[in-house]
Amino acid sequence: MEITQLLGYVGAFVVGLVLGLIGGGGSILTVPILVYLLGYNPIVATAYSLFVVGSSSLVGTIQKYRKGLADIKIGLAFSFPSFLAVYLSRRFLVPGLPDVLFSIKNYDLTKEVGIMVFFGLVMLLAAVSMINNKKKDVIQHKRQPYYYTFIQGVLIGVITGIIGAGGGFLYVPALVLWANLPMKKAVGTSLIIITINSLIGFTGDLHTIDIDWFFLISFSLLTIIGIIIGGRLSKYISNKSLKKGFGYFVFVMAIYIIYKELTL
Repeated sequence: MEITQLLGYVGAFVVGLVLGLIGGGGSILTVPILVYLLGYNPIVATAYSLFVVGSSSLVGTIQKYRKGLADIKIGLAFSFPSFLAVYLSRRFLVPGLPDVLFSIKNYDLTKEVGIMVFFGLVMLLAAVSMINNKKKDVIQHKRQPYYYTFIQGVLIGVITGIIGAGGGFLYVPALVLWANLPMKKAVGTSLIIITINSLIGFTGDLHTIDIDWFFLISFSLLTIIGIIIGGRLSKYISNKSLKKGFGYFVFVMAIYIIYKELTL
């Protein structure tokens, strides 16, 4: 086994460990691990990431539900527009993008580079969200109309479909606003949405790419083991400083990805 492949499997475990320790954010590293350590192209990497994120989020959902921190009904209501957008993005939008998105003089922005740059920008948003993390049980006096939620679900679903990451940092504020959920319950409920979106979105790729099931399942199992261990360790470690520190790490990674992709 090559050193990069070994590091990739270690990375899978670390992703799960981060998810278990701080309750989110770790899945944003799955695509960079698959692309830069294991050598997958971004199209395959984002597809694989959806499976990894979906299977690991399922474990997280079960953990949160047992603690009474996940609302199944609200999660399903929000999932409907979102999983449709994820599936259609993976089935039609991503495969339908031209190989060269646009050209400026002698520079061609390819589809693969464009996806990674977009991914880097989303990573920046996720990093800022984690760095500025201030969890409060905000109760809204008035729910936003469901059509706002529908639009939010579609937009977040398209982003999730393109980058292959869960989008929890986008779902949680929407759940607080729309469903009047306290922050902790919004985090748990977002895992329901992420599980459904990611696994259904992944099915959209079954028609377009060849899946290495042995690798994908073994990678996902390592992530799940990491989540279980991280969840147990989280009882003894304060996740506030961990989340902020991880946010800075993701910020640096995002800058690196954008720089690397645009300067090749």
